[in-house]
Amino acid sequence: MSDPKVPPIGPRIREQRARREVTIRALARVVGVSPSLISQIETGKSQPSVSTLYGITSALGLSLEDLFDASNGDESAGAAVIADVAGLRYLSRDRAKGVGPHVSPDDRDLLTLETGVTWERLGQVPNHHVEFLLVTYQPGSASSADRRLMRHSGTEYAYLISGELDLALGFDKYRLAAGDSVCFESTRPHGYSNDGEVPAVGVWFVVEPS
Repeated sequence: MSDPKVPPIGPRIREQRARREVTIRALARVVGVSPSLISQIETGKSQPSVSTLYGITSALGLSLEDLFDASNGDESAGAAVIADVAGLRYLSRDRAKGVGPHVSPDDRDLLTLETGVTWERLGQVPNHHVEFLLVTYQPGSASSADRRLMRHSGTEYAYLISGELDLALGFDKYRLAAGDSVCFESTRPHGYSNDGEVPAVGVWFVVEPS
């Protein structure tokens, strides 16, 4: 793969913030970070953590697809695109693929977090705000490196296929085993971690508000 194009995540955040007439200081207050960090993220001098990125998208009413979708008019069809944001590695092939009704493993979009978590998009129906994902937590991995809980818009449904996974949901903690399922509003503080010795693999649906 030669010279992959990297979507400008910082400028896209700045563009969406300006379009909504939200100041840097106001966005920082909602996300819970300093205005200087927001400024550094927008100018590309700093990269957001996963939880900060979720905070920004939630505050601005964006989806991850809004930020990472690389199907811009100046990109050729079939081009591979990689965006690397604080350890999030987003690999997108031809955007005509990975939608459905049939999606093969080779056509899936892949998002890898810095802590060793992978999200594979299993399919997408246009104009429906649902993330349909095969999620793998490698041993020792977690939703965020510092185990900080995060929250974002939508409703989360998950079914664990194999392995074990710990879920912190507010003040409650759950140990998920193969065959277990969970569902909750994603606005509740939550985070996953795999402290076991084998990968934890499951199917996730994150349904965004209409």
